[in-house]
Amino acid sequence: MLEYIKLETRRTLRDTMFVIFGIGMPVVMYLLFTNIGTDEGDSAPWRVTAMVGMAAYGALGSALSAGIGVSTDRSTGWLRQLRVTPLAPSRVVTGRAVSGSVTVLPGIVAVLAAGALVNGVRLEAWQWTALTLLLWVGALPFTLLGLGNGYRLSPQTMGVANTVGLMGLSLVGGLWFPLELFPGWLASVAAYTPANRFADLGWAVTEGSAPGPATLAVLTGWLVIFGSYAVASYRRAARTA
Repeated sequence: MLEYIKLETRRTLRDTMFVIFGIGMPVVMYLLFTNIGTDEGDSAPWRVTAMVGMAAYGALGSALSAGIGVSTDRSTGWLRQLRVTPLAPSRVVTGRAVSGSVTVLPGIVAVLAAGALVNGVRLEAWQWTALTLLLWVGALPFTLLGLGNGYRLSPQTMGVANTVGLMGLSLVGGLWFPLELFPGWLASVAAYTPANRFADLGWAVTEGSAPGPATLAVLTGWLVIFGSYAVASYRRAARTA
């Protein structure tokens, strides 16, 4: 399975569109959101909050993109080849999830680097480390969601599904705008969305604390849901491939 993970990781990192939209776009959006129309003296807290939100946004987009390769594999017959190997469905999905998680890391690091080097964000060394690791590991549910979609949808449909999913989860989850600006009922709903709790992993660290038990519980629940969806989708695709 290790060789399979290496293969899928290399394939993704060679994709020019992934580099542009998965790494470059979140950095550009972060710098625009925090440097246009804001007073430098009053924007320091917002630059930290937005940094975490945009790093989470980039990670979410990269994680969902893991399904694009899966969908392409289905159309080229690669899934049929996997079906005759000794790999169990859970191991195939796990291998894809691991390789997808590896490709999430560059986008996170790029946004955090922009925060530190361009916007002057200052955190303790342990905070930078914890922030990177938590956002990296915390993106796993979205990787599984992307894989589940990839095993069910065509390559053309995947592009639309990823765009709708990324924008919807990001907006409702408060990755672009603070929940304090939301209507009360929407803020209550957003608190239970996977994107909001994902970003909360990072926001907690920047405030010098560990993620709360509610955040961990909600994310774990979404991990189980999306993981089950990915395995079920793979089994369905294997039967019909």
